[in-house]
Amino acid sequence: MAVGSRELLEVLARSLVDDPAAVQISSFKEDDGTVVYELAVGEDDYGLIIGRGGRTANAMRTVVKAAATRERRRVLVDIVD
Repeated sequence: MAVGSRELLEVLARSLVDDPAAVQISSFKEDDGTVVYELAVGEDDYGLIIGRGGRTANAMRTVVKAAATRERRRVLVDIVD
């Protein structure tokens, strides 16, 4: 069973943070068809999501983009506060 890119982002984010209930993902579609996921987490969890030097955030974006490629979609992941 294939997991969608949004579900994958949610699972990854919830597994990284101390307060999984605070994870919120909203999405919208840009004019060129790109889907943008906006990820918000609890105030104390941003450091866990971003990681040292942004490594965790970049790895998460790479995995979600790969999943979206399987769906033949283009996605961007924004971490918002």
